[in-house]
Amino acid sequence: MAESKEVLVKRSQRVAYMDTAAAEGPASFERMTGFTSMTNSKNPKEYSRQYIDMDTETSDVVGYAPAIEYSFDRYSSNPVHEKIAKIHDGELLGNDTHVDIVVVDLFKKSSAGEKYHATKRTYAVIPDSDGDGTDALIYSGSLKAVSAIEIGNVTFAGSDFKKATFASGAYDAD
Repeated sequence: MAESKEVLVKRSQRVAYMDTAAAEGPASFERMTGFTSMTNSKNPKEYSRQYIDMDTETSDVVGYAPAIEYSFDRYSSNPVHEKIAKIHDGELLGNDTHVDIVVVDLFKKSSAGEKYHATKRTYAVIPDSDGDGTDALIYSGSLKAVSAIEIGNVTFAGSDFKKATFASGAYDAD
């Protein structure tokens, strides 16, 4: 049996897509381009205690509060930027801040090669600042989880990877 060689996974091989369709229309996941930062934090919630018959504390993870810190250079006519800017600039509240995001691992292809491993979740856009920098209009903030994570896969229309279609369910890895 041949040994498989370890290959470094590049950051550019994990890409994100946002549903930019109107609330009542079908999902249209557009690639999130122009982002200079998109850091995923799990923020685990712990239950820690020390029992009387133990010298050390015991901890368990009992929940998560996932958040993605983002920053992007604002481009006109970019549907993802338009959607976040509408929330940010309009100081929208509640459900009007919710967006569906699919994160795709381009390094995890199905055995047939046309599907890629993906996760989908609804996030609330939490604006922080805009206007930083002198060369481009920069928006920053965080996306905080509203829903549970959904495992599935995506397919792409065309070879440019600009639009993704998400399907829930098992992922068939190599």
